[in-house]
Amino acid sequence: MFLPGKLQPVSVAQWFVNCKFPSRKVVVFIKPTCPYCRKTQEILSQLPFKPGLLESVNITVTNITNAIQDYLQQLTGWRTVPQVFIGKERLHRQTQ
Repeated sequence: MFLPGKLQPVSVAQWFVNCKFPSRKVVVFIKPTCPYCRKTQEILSQLPFKPGLLESVNITVTNITNAIQDYLQQLTGWRTVPQVFIGKERLHRQTQ
């Protein structure tokens, strides 16, 4: 449980991101209005994942979206979404 005023947004962002990293699960951090996120979700949804092994995480449903993106940048060097992880390993971003 988080008590107001007890944790900084970065701490909450770290918890929010890190709790999504169970081993062997594919996690995609997204913003639903992002066309690249929608395309990534479309591609991943066509793959034969076992139930529960693919999770899309909408980072805009919190009031700490910027802190989440800052923490993703600390982890990966990229602040933008989508970001796809298998366990704690990020899939490398395609630039073209």
